[in-house]
Amino acid sequence: MEPQKILIAGSWETSPTLHEVRSPFDGRVVGTTYLASPDQVERAAAGSIAGFAAMRALGAWERSAILRTTATAITARREELAALLSAEAGKPLRDALAEIDRGALTFRLAGEEAERMIGETIPLDLNAAGKDRLGITRRFPIGPVLGISPFNFPLNLAAHKVAPAIAAGCSIVLKPPSADPLIMLKVAEIMVEAGLPKGALSVIPTARAEADRLIDDERFRLLSFTGSPAIGWKMKARAGTKRVLLELGGNAACIIDASAQLDWAVKRTLVGSFAYAGQVCISVQRIFVHASIADEFERRLVAGAATLKVGDPADAATDVGPLIDDGAAARTSEWIAEAVAGGARLLAGGAALDPKSPRLFTPTILADVPRTARICSEEAFAPVVLLERFSDFNEALTAVNASRYGLQCGLFSNDLAHVRRAFDELEVGGVIVNDVPTYRIDNMPYGGVKESGLGREGVRWAVEEMTELRLLVLADPQ
Repeated sequence: MEPQKILIAGSWETSPTLHEVRSPFDGRVVGTTYLASPDQVERAAAGSIAGFAAMRALGAWERSAILRTTATAITARREELAALLSAEAGKPLRDALAEIDRGALTFRLAGEEAERMIGETIPLDLNAAGKDRLGITRRFPIGPVLGISPFNFPLNLAAHKVAPAIAAGCSIVLKPPSADPLIMLKVAEIMVEAGLPKGALSVIPTARAEADRLIDDERFRLLSFTGSPAIGWKMKARAGTKRVLLELGGNAACIIDASAQLDWAVKRTLVGSFAYAGQVCISVQRIFVHASIADEFERRLVAGAATLKVGDPADAATDVGPLIDDGAAARTSEWIAEAVAGGARLLAGGAALDPKSPRLFTPTILADVPRTARICSEEAFAPVVLLERFSDFNEALTAVNASRYGLQCGLFSNDLAHVRRAFDELEVGGVIVNDVPTYRIDNMPYGGVKESGLGREGVRWAVEEMTELRLLVLADPQ
């Protein structure tokens, strides 16, 4: 199989550095591509200027047509693209299929948003000085965008940068994750075939040092980054005058109130805790369960975790695939051991399925974890969930807010007063009632507060971030 070429300002190119993409499951080479050279990175950045001029000249119907055609083509190649995504990301096949579907939806939604970037009229005759004057607002594309996307959703989280940029009339240079860059290079092929102007998109797998240089580049007017808080906030500090959009994850909590429907709560928390081996920004990491139902909830959750199949992501029956690399597996083991040494109770899992395959980590449930333990206070990004009991609802709200993160929180409750209080008081970007914080659909605003991020994704809201509001005042001569 020929190596996948990289997209440099509309041109498909090779480079001197071949890059092997290996399966997180068994280490086999699933494909090859190239790492962009310093010269290619520079040409991608320079090309984004000409690409922006071409994009902003397109009509809304043209931008929409490109995005809708892309969505249709992704759906038509669903099985092929899902197999590639599963192989390079180690994502269970059914989850990979779901991501392909969501990616297509994201591009379709962006096509719709391209057609409804509307402004408004503002009456200015609020006093005598405003007589015979009218204000009109319109959104204009901000300029070239730099997007940096993570490994855990290599298609859809990248799509949440690329699709809104095209809808807004911007050009974009995307740095995909080195672990699994092939899926977005395939999507880039689809977008070019759909009629994307030259320079409107570059997809550049490259060394971190080369990507870091682009953060300081003043030709980019917006940086959109999804990844770890430690890296994201450092990028913001370096970004200068450009607008910055950060989605940084956290240690998402879920509250199981006394009035919760237990069967549903257990079913959804199993999914929210262990899907894609917990490598999801809004994976359930902390569960606060009311004391009156805690024993039964704990029993059912442990029993449910024991039924989950850990193994080959290509197997349609697999529930939990591998962690992304050996470093993630080693960190997970270390943090669990630290918690147990500090007094935590290990209720399920706690180790790799087989010592020879450390990335295949069993679904792990801990109770009574000290809040200072790293598995509680940091982002685990692993198939690990922690149980803590509460007797008063205010205790649970306070415990959730004690984290320095605040992306989303789940609340299983049929008490409307508790729902309203949670919405008022929880310091998070979203409260998901009777479901896990892991729930996301691509037309909703998505983002966090505190150290979990800055700004909002979700196609409509990302388009707003990637445009600037401009005012026109019309005055009749007196």
